[in-house]
Formats: sequence, structure tokens, C-alpha cells
Amino acid sequence: MTDLTAGATGRSGLAARCRKITEAPRFGVGVFAVILINAGLMGAETYSGLARTYGPALHLAEEACLTLFTLEMLLRLGAFADRPKAFFRDPWNIFDLVIVASAFLPFLRENTTLLRLLRLARVLRTARFLPHLRILLLAVGRSLPGTASFLFVGALVLYVYAMVGWVCFAGSDPGHFGSIGRAMLTLFLLTTLDGLTDAVRAGLEISRFSIVYYASYALLASFVLVNVLIGVVLNSLDEAREMEKADARARERAAHDTDPADEVRDRIAAARLALDDLEASLTRLPAPAKPPGERAPERELESAR
Repeated sequence: MTDLTAGATGRSGLAARCRKITEAPRFGVGVFAVILINAGLMGAETYSGLARTYGPALHLAEEACLTLFTLEMLLRLGAFADRPKAFFRDPWNIFDLVIVASAFLPFLRENTTLLRLLRLARVLRTARFLPHLRILLLAVGRSLPGTASFLFVGALVLYVYAMVGWVCFAGSDPGHFGSIGRAMLTLFLLTTLDGLTDAVRAGLEISRFSIVYYASYALLASFVLVNVLIGVVLNSLDEAREMEKADARARERAAHDTDPADEVRDRIAAARLALDDLEASLTRLPAPAKPPGERAPERELESAR
């Protein structure tokens, strides 16, 4: 029981020391600087002249960055030594752990392409230290279901208008509407309104009613659908802000509170340790002395005889 209590106390002390380091502003700034240096090293390796001249130095600098990332991850793991489950509740902790641990896998280190992609993924860790970027990435993720619905509706509108354009303009303008594929490509490029003036002018030479076709498509595709997509992204951005605030409050509570089950176990271990100490103290106490006038039972028996 003493070992159990000592182990719990040791984990709590280790977690407190590591937490003090990882929560320091200088620690975050230092890790952010290492991430930027690692990104700069990747950019320098794209220049063949620099890679040939300073190849060993660049490789050594990359290994140094990996060492610092590993040390950072060990400190973050140590900060959750007293509550390991809380570490895996944070998605960013899992992302960082996967990115850093993958660098030590043999088949990844031997594959140059995968290793470069892995190093590129480290740049995304800047989102951990930039709250606004973290919110933006979260908003993009939450907007994916709405974006998928938007893409389906947009593809349907594009297909319908492409079929109408093929029926009406295939004979007169085969370069743009000669097939369903060409028609869809033409209309997709017109979604940005780039070249719409030339398309309308060419359509008017075929039929004056083509203005209705192009105007309705520009109104529906370039204004209505695009504004719907913007609305989906803005709504997801608001939800991401609320989620980030809730996560920040949860992390703050977790930093000051402990797991109730762990707290109960610690209290039981402390109580058992106290009982063991009390029992040991009682065994070391001397036997109580007898009063001077008190006679031993054996002597009283002999006197009676």
C-alpha cells in the first residue's frame, strides 16, 4: 500500500512539473518556432543547389527538429501522467502523437515520398498554437456535410443546363457545346462569371433568346448557389467558435480538477497508509507498568494456601 501511495504521489509530482513547463508561454513560442524552422528546411531542400551543397547540414537540422518534437511530446505525455485518459480526449494530442510517432516507423523512414508528406503534416501543427487557424480548420471539417449537399445540387444544375445548351447550341457552337462534357466544362468556367460577356455575345449571334439561358444560369449558379455555400461555411464557423470555447472551458476545468474515481482511490490509499502507521506505532509502545501496591496473582494464590 505504501508503494501504491508513493507511486500516485510520484505521478502527481511529475505531472505538475511537466504541466508547468508545457503551459508556459515560452514553451508554445519555442515549439511554434521549431515548426516554422522545419517548414523552412523543407522549402530549402526543393532547391537542388542548396540540397547538394548543404545536404548533410539540412539532414542534421531535420534530425534536431525531430528530437525537439519528440521531447515536446514526452513532456506533454508527462503532463498527463496522473490522468492518462485525459490526454486522448483532446484530438490535437492524438494528432501530434501520431505525427511524431510515425517518424520512427521503419517503412515510413525508408519511403522518401511518405516521409516528405509526413514532414509536411507537421506544418499543420501550427494550428495548435494559432486559435483562429484551429477554428477555421474545425469549421471546414464541420462544413463538409453541407458542402457535399451543395456539390450535389450544383452538379445537378450544371448537368441540366449543359443538356439544354447541347440541345440549343451544339450545331452552332460545337467547340463549347458539342457534347455534354464540353457543355459542362463551359458552364463550370462561367460560374466565376469570367468570359460571360463573350459567351453572351456569341449566344446572341445564334438566337436572341440565349440571353435568358445565360442570365438564368448566372443568377442561379453564380449568385444563389455560391451564397448558399458561403452561408454553410459561416454557420459552420460559428459552430466551430462555440465548440472551441467549450473545449477551452473543459480543458481549464480538467487542469484544476481530477478524476473522481482517482481521487477516491487516492483517499483510500492514504487512509490505509495512515492505519498502517498507527498499527506500527501501537506495536512499538511499551507495556503498561503495574502499581506498586498491586500483588501478582501467583503470590495471592500462595498466600491463600
